[in-house]
Amino acid sequence: MIFGISGSPRNESTEYVVKEALKILEERGYKTNLFSMAGKKIAGCRHCDYCIENKKCVIRDDMLEVYYNLKKASGIIIGTPIQSGGVSAQIATIMDRTRALEADDYNLLRGKIGMGIAVGGDRCGGQDMALLKIITYYMIHGVIPVSGGPFGSNLGAYFYSQDSIEKIKKDEYGFESLNRTLNEFVKFIEKYI
Repeated sequence: MIFGISGSPRNESTEYVVKEALKILEERGYKTNLFSMAGKKIAGCRHCDYCIENKKCVIRDDMLEVYYNLKKASGIIIGTPIQSGGVSAQIATIMDRTRALEADDYNLLRGKIGMGIAVGGDRCGGQDMALLKIITYYMIHGVIPVSGGPFGSNLGAYFYSQDSIEKIKKDEYGFESLNRTLNEFVKFIEKYI
């Protein structure tokens, strides 16, 4: 199963692009599941070490759905809107909270395949920085990060939404970067999973 995460508090352009990525994967025969932050409540990690002692997080919120899907997933797609030149606060919180998941099983995420999608209201709004954060997160947790390769999607899929779903639908370069990244993502899943 491929697990897609839309890290936007609004169900707009980032969610649209993650859904499109999952739709392409479904057309290729993959089972997918989407988690959207829109309307969800996930509290920040308290770094209280409860998870280390008890093998679960003390906070009981919508992160439980993320834990469940991360356990089942062979591939992970993290999509983030650009906020302050990087990943959204919601994606950063999800990343921090996976600490509890690995307190239970240190190797749980190791060997899964991961890719990133960054959606900015500006063409150069911080997409590179956001994708580097996603790649760094994957590396720390043993997820194999995949990009679209050295010719146009070096770190992952980049989108320029101009803060409009209608405009993001016309971002041809963004969809080219998504297709390149998805092609590499599928190659890695077929080879390693």
